[in-house]
Amino acid sequence: MKFLHPIVLLLCLFGLAPALAAEPVDTDPLEAINRPIFVFNERMDQYLLKPAARGYHAVTPDPLEMGVDNFFRNLRDVNTSLNSILQGRLRGAAQAGGRFLLNSTIGMLGLFDVATRMGIEPLRTDFGQTLAVWGVPEGPYLMVPLFGPRTMRSGVGTVFDAYTSVEVAIDDVRLRNSLIGLELVSSRVELLKAEDLISGDRYIFIRDAYLQQRRALVSDGEVEDSFSDFSDEDWPDEL
Repeated sequence: MKFLHPIVLLLCLFGLAPALAAEPVDTDPLEAINRPIFVFNERMDQYLLKPAARGYHAVTPDPLEMGVDNFFRNLRDVNTSLNSILQGRLRGAAQAGGRFLLNSTIGMLGLFDVATRMGIEPLRTDFGQTLAVWGVPEGPYLMVPLFGPRTMRSGVGTVFDAYTSVEVAIDDVRLRNSLIGLELVSSRVELLKAEDLISGDRYIFIRDAYLQQRRALVSDGEVEDSFSDFSDEDWPDEL
């Protein structure tokens, strides 16, 4: 998928192997590079993605907007199930797989989250967490053009999860790209709710919140979180 090439190129330029050899003391040694990329992303968001998200939120009825959110969360259960298997968590894989089957059938392609109503709670995991389970260090913090905050480890995880997503299996290019675009806008709507919480240096706030969220995910929520106002959904994998 062509939209993933910037991530792959960035990982190659910064040298994946030496970066993952040991945990860096400084989690943001590339700040001098990350900050200009952050400014670029902020401008792109200000003029393109944010207006699209606001327009979508304004014209879309709340029940339909919730249905779209449920639809894409249902698709992510496939990745959750796959990564749970890779992590050796077969119970989690069965739970995520069961949610996908129920919501895709009774829930009308995932538009309705019937699994949660039946007591099957959602899980969240990705290949970045799988790499952590395998002992791969998180590596330095990266601000990826257009895709936003990552660590070296979660950036590699993004590539894997994108190539193993349900959307990639769709042969119709127009439909596939339309779904990707809709998911991006839908995810951006979620962040509209959190923007008022950002104070001070936006770069530092977003970096620290992202790192806290990732470390909490990797340790199954056992990390003390100074950014508890942010839910897991406030940092979607696609951004």
